[in-house]
Amino acid sequence: MNTAGVPGLPGVPGFPGGTAVSGLRVYDWEAADGLCGGSPHLHTVSTEAYVVTGGTGQVHTISMAGAAEHGLAAGSLLWFSPGTVHRLVNSRQLTLNVIMSNAGLPEAGDAVLTFPRAILADPDKYVQHAVLPRDADEAVVAAAARRRRDLAVEGYAELHTSVLREGPDALAAFHRAAAVLVRPRVERWKKIWSETVRSQVDATEQALEDLADGSARPLAGAAVATAGRRPGEGYGMCGRLTTWDDSRVV
Repeated sequence: MNTAGVPGLPGVPGFPGGTAVSGLRVYDWEAADGLCGGSPHLHTVSTEAYVVTGGTGQVHTISMAGAAEHGLAAGSLLWFSPGTVHRLVNSRQLTLNVIMSNAGLPEAGDAVLTFPRAILADPDKYVQHAVLPRDADEAVVAAAARRRRDLAVEGYAELHTSVLREGPDALAAFHRAAAVLVRPRVERWKKIWSETVRSQVDATEQALEDLADGSARPLAGAAVATAGRRPGEGYGMCGRLTTWDDSRVV
C-alpha cells in the first residue's frame, strides 16, 4: 500500500535526483529524406540523457557548437542540455532508456518541435499540429504522430540549412520562437518544479544540516519503493514509450 502520510511509516521516496525515466522504441517510419526515426525537437529547461539498450542508430543534434551526428549502439550513454535540437535516427531496432531532469516538466509540455517557421510563429497552428488526438483508435493516433514527425523533419531541414549557412544566429532565432511558445506554461511549470525537484533539494539540504549536527533523523525515512508499468505503449515524439506510475512503498 502507499504509506505516504501514515503516522510512523515512511512516505514514498522521490525518484532519484528529481528525474524521470521512460523506455523508448524509436519509430521505424521512413521520412522524406530516407531516414527512419523520431520528431526533431528541443527542451527549454530540461536536460535529457539516452542509455541505449539495443539496436543501432544515431542522434542528430544542433547546438551552439553547430550540427553533429552521434552514433548510438547498445551501451551508449549520451546527454544534452536544454536548447539542443535533437533527432533520433533508427538504423536497426533502436531502443533506449530516456532519463529526463525536472520530472513532470517534460510531461507538462517542455518541448518544442522543429516545425516550419510559419507554424512556429503562430501558437494556435503550432498546437493544432503538435497535439495528438486523445481517446482515439491506435491507428488514428499513430497516423497523427507520423504526420507530426514529418512536419518536424521538414522544419528541421530548414533549420539545419540555416545553421550551416548562418551559424549560431539561426539556432538563436529558433530559441526565441520556442521561448514565445512555452511562455504561457511557465507558471504551471514553476509549481510542478517546486513540488518535485525543489522539494528534493530542500530535503537534501536539511539532511546535511542534521547530519552535521550529529543527528540520524534523515535516515528515519528509510524505505523501498516500486512503480507499476503502464499497460501498452504511448506515442511520444521520438517513438513508442514505456512509462511507469502508481509508485508505492514495499
